[in-house]
Amino acid sequence: MTARTIVICGSPTALGGHFGGMERAPTLLRGLGLRDRLAARPGLADTTWLDHGDAANDPGWVADPHPRAKNLDRLVAYLGRLAAHVESGLEQSGNEASALLVLGGDCTTHAGAMAGIRRARPGIQLGLAWFDAHGDFNTPDTTPSGNVWGMPFAMACGRGDERLVAAAEGPSVRTLDAGLFGGQVLDETESRMLAASGVAQFGAGMLGDPAGQAAAAAWAATVSGRIDAWYVAFDMDALDASGNWAIAMPETDGLTRSAAVGAVRAIATSGAPVIGFGATAIMDREGADLPGTMEAVALLAEAALAPADAGA
Repeated sequence: MTARTIVICGSPTALGGHFGGMERAPTLLRGLGLRDRLAARPGLADTTWLDHGDAANDPGWVADPHPRAKNLDRLVAYLGRLAAHVESGLEQSGNEASALLVLGGDCTTHAGAMAGIRRARPGIQLGLAWFDAHGDFNTPDTTPSGNVWGMPFAMACGRGDERLVAAAEGPSVRTLDAGLFGGQVLDETESRMLAASGVAQFGAGMLGDPAGQAAAAAWAATVSGRIDAWYVAFDMDALDASGNWAIAMPETDGLTRSAAVGAVRAIATSGAPVIGFGATAIMDREGADLPGTMEAVALLAEAALAPADAGA
């Protein structure tokens, strides 16, 4: 088993939408002892950990009634700072085999993290596994809310407002090398755009069945043959709401924790390594299971970032 250095970067932002709270997620997860829990996971034994702290973002959330793209100027500036923060963390590790663990924050985090990876590894060809109950494939022209946290998957694919796409340095992935896992709550136009895009889609029901699991694994193996590494974006609302997760927008009929871990591990063992895993949409809600949510993050991060021969 080959150990690797994992760089932890926090993304304290909820600028992408209409309520705050997610900007506190990196502090919450660290306070719950996430790093110690990760270090105790068998698949991450002998890992060298580098906590690079949080990207600068003050304030982490501001109310904005804009109907097409909330906090556009602030997000354009923040995504650039986040990309630079990720880049410097990976460079500081001094190891070309280093991987990234991102603690969010809303889902715009993933677009900035991917930009940072590509800065640190010029010329890298990424594949993208986007786990989310929502599509995140809207643009300012299609959004019913103006929430930019409903747009970052599209931004990573080079679609949407020119300033947002440029801030995310998109396209950072080809649509044929990207998949949506667990998506079920999609706007009509967004759904049509995804269906026409070439993005693969694997619903929660499909991933709960061996035939669907085999299809997702086959897709990942094919994509692995033409990319250098994976980025796994995991919005924790992809998990079924029955788990009482401490997340921003829980949805029913989502993935079980075990199905999610299995799907992430299938990607990690598909041939190309996972260079980055990000967990987003974590938020402390009254009565929600915050320690259990932290544990789920640890299990998913292990599934993504453990070496392929670790048997996690």
